[in-house]
Amino acid sequence: MSLPDQLTVVRIVAVPVVVLLFAWDFPDHAYWATAVFVLAMATDQVDGWLARRRGVSTALGKLLDPVADKVLVLAALVMLVGEGVAPAWMVALIVVREILVSGLRLAAVERGVVLGARDLGRLKTWVQALAAAIAGFAAAGTWSSDVAWWALLTAVVATWVSGLDYARVAPGVLRGERA
Repeated sequence: MSLPDQLTVVRIVAVPVVVLLFAWDFPDHAYWATAVFVLAMATDQVDGWLARRRGVSTALGKLLDPVADKVLVLAALVMLVGEGVAPAWMVALIVVREILVSGLRLAAVERGVVLGARDLGRLKTWVQALAAAIAGFAAAGTWSSDVAWWALLTAVVATWVSGLDYARVAPGVLRGERA
């Protein structure tokens, strides 16, 4: 397993840690949960950079990397609903889009087409991660919940704009054409 793949696995392993830190009520738990989340998400940049620099892009990495990002961000957002800083309707809209695009990807694979990450999808991931970090720090008392609300609204908009980009290419993909 290459180093970039190992960093992707670190992100996956960080998911239960982030969830437990948000759920476990002790002083500064939201700071710790957010810090672990931010460090774990930072590995996404590092593993991508290493994979390109070393030319070690693997099939495992291509499969796990977007799943690791998605699961980590969604887990943090769901826990932030419980912290009272992420409105449930915003998180629900993000989750629905993620499920719809994942379904499109599966339908594409059944037709022999790999629907890779699109530029707007990559941007969406980082907007979501930034919003989750801001909301995490709001839960910790660093920022107001209003800042978190606006960051999350921006993430919802970016998420659905990206989803519409996937919807735009969906008819061709479902006919077996490359996106």
